[in-house]
Amino acid sequence: MGVVTLTDAWPRPGEPFTVGDLDRMPDDGHRYELLDGTLIVSPAPGPPHQRAAVMLCHILELACPEDLIVFPNVGVRIGPRSALEPDVVVARAGDVSGARLARPPLLVAEILSPDSALRDLNLKKAAYEPFGMPSYWVIDPDLDQPSLQTFELADGAYREAAQAAGDVPYRAERPFPVEIVPSHLVAKLRTQ
Repeated sequence: MGVVTLTDAWPRPGEPFTVGDLDRMPDDGHRYELLDGTLIVSPAPGPPHQRAAVMLCHILELACPEDLIVFPNVGVRIGPRSALEPDVVVARAGDVSGARLARPPLLVAEILSPDSALRDLNLKKAAYEPFGMPSYWVIDPDLDQPSLQTFELADGAYREAAQAAGDVPYRAERPFPVEIVPSHLVAKLRTQ
């Protein structure tokens, strides 16, 4: 089998990308996502982003009931021309099959990077809303003032549920009871 290049996965001129095209993207260290037929290519995240993702997965996993699963960077198909790869996902064990989740997870968390803030706070949030993901969290891994902003789905729209920053804990009830302290997500990277 030869090396897959980005141009090998490109659709015909004038056609939008599909999830099938996304499946042919090369494994080159970039994150490839698809939103309404538009390809989004992101560089590998930096250390604060990666540390926050690892710690969030760890904290969630410790509190997670047996019928749910915590995933880092799992693909979520939200339509024939949209598939995103959230930083952290909590899903029902019964919804896991194939390369991507095809049913709405219970929680999606995105961790901001300098190149992703506008996309995570606007485009992705707007894409997750109609798909019916009950909880959406946005973590800013800023070493000076890490923060967490949470949104809950109500009547088909996300409403801000809570904000926490620094050493202030956030006590979530959905998708299960858990406490997140934003500063703990990047504690080992912070200078004293």
